Amino acid sequence: MFNPRLEISLDKITHNTKRVIDVCRQYGIDVVGVNKVSCGSKEIAAAMIDGGIKIIADSRIENLKMISDINAVKMLLRLPMISRAREIVEAADISLNSELKAIKQLSKAALAIGKLHKVILMIDVGDLREGIFLDRENEIMEVVDEILQLKGVKLIGLGTNLSCFGGIIPSKDNLTKLIEIKNKIQKQFNTTLEILSGGNSSSLHLIQNRSMPKGINQLRLGTSLILGTVEINNTRIDNTYIDAFRLVTEIIEVKDKPSKPVGEVGKDAFGKKPFFKDIGIIKRAICAIGKQDIDIDWMKPQDETITILGGSSDHLIVDITYSNQNYEVGGEISFFLDYVAILKAMTSSYVYKVYI
Repeated sequence: MFNPRLEISLDKITHNTKRVIDVCRQYGIDVVGVNKVSCGSKEIAAAMIDGGIKIIADSRIENLKMISDINAVKMLLRLPMISRAREIVEAADISLNSELKAIKQLSKAALAIGKLHKVILMIDVGDLREGIFLDRENEIMEVVDEILQLKGVKLIGLGTNLSCFGGIIPSKDNLTKLIEIKNKIQKQFNTTLEILSGGNSSSLHLIQNRSMPKGINQLRLGTSLILGTVEINNTRIDNTYIDAFRLVTEIIEVKDKPSKPVGEVGKDAFGKKPFFKDIGIIKRAICAIGKQDIDIDWMKPQDETITILGGSSDHLIVDITYSNQNYEVGGEISFFLDYVAILKAMTSSYVYKVYI
């Protein structure tokens, strides 16, 4: 078996997806399966679809192209680049938008290939990432007016994003503002907006607290499907798996060494000055993986008696002093990963992906 490798349980992802969909369905909310953490993995997208997902979303058009033959609606999450409008309408059925100039280019591209491209207009309710800011109502109405006159595109709803940039927590108050804007648009233009997309996995805490405002009918979820977690409050969704991803590494050195480096301490390879507590001689193992491939702050050893000491570009160093297992050179050490570590490991071409 190749190392390092990421073992991915598709059955657990399917199970988590079914569970999260069931929870959201009780509140009239449809789930969009966000597949961006997998770098366009067809296998993971298929696992989400097996769990009941109808729309697969990604931030990168390259990844949507990789799953072009999967039977699901495709959504582009990141705001479209005008230079790639033709590719976007070819690969995505829906896109999130905030710039009229980009939407006009999507209109032209869609007309050129004879396709209707659906648009969700993003409204910034406070996090200060993408979207027209909520207090600029005149601008919102002007943009909506122009979109409704374009051919080749159809405005199907409004969306917002929270917590990703400004760390703003989704709340009944800020999502209600999205609902109010929708109602004003529908009244002014005598039209129907079928979708109110209320954010990402962080918005699930409103369902947990029974405070999701009525009218939000879509969430774009990734973390909760693969890990069963709600990161905004660090909680778990009942009856979900947190270990669908397991990183397996090979040991390339085992030595008894001092716990504190010897000599004058300067900056490490990443420009930081490390600190080590002197606790005497410890047994250390080096694994053949490093910060180029994973984020060591977002992972933990499966063996709970092991401690991660640190790492460099190509090496991960762990303390195995108190483990009852006999770790040797050529053996393996496994780790459970959180979202950030999964993202980095999936992106690395040096980590083998094994679907189980």
